[in-house]
Amino acid sequence: MVSQKVTIQNSVGLHARPATFFIQKANSYRSSIWLEKDDCRVNAKSLLGVLSLGIVKGTTVTLIADGADEAAAIEGLAALIDGGCAE
Repeated sequence: MVSQKVTIQNSVGLHARPATFFIQKANSYRSSIWLEKDDCRVNAKSLLGVLSLGIVKGTTVTLIADGADEAAAIEGLAALIDGGCAE
């Protein structure tokens, strides 16, 4: 299991379109992936789960991955977030 804290950079946070890009990227990995904010952990491959966290710009979240490609998943998703989620 691998985890990494990241801070959301894009202006609208992880809502609608940016969340969709994030979820598509998460689904490209075989590992189980979660997104954690405060004490709430959701499946990072679920649009409803990610949107339910209400993540806005400047929020620090934890990416957690467990599986065969966990390191690549964390690296790829962190890079996506750092790049503004294709915004």
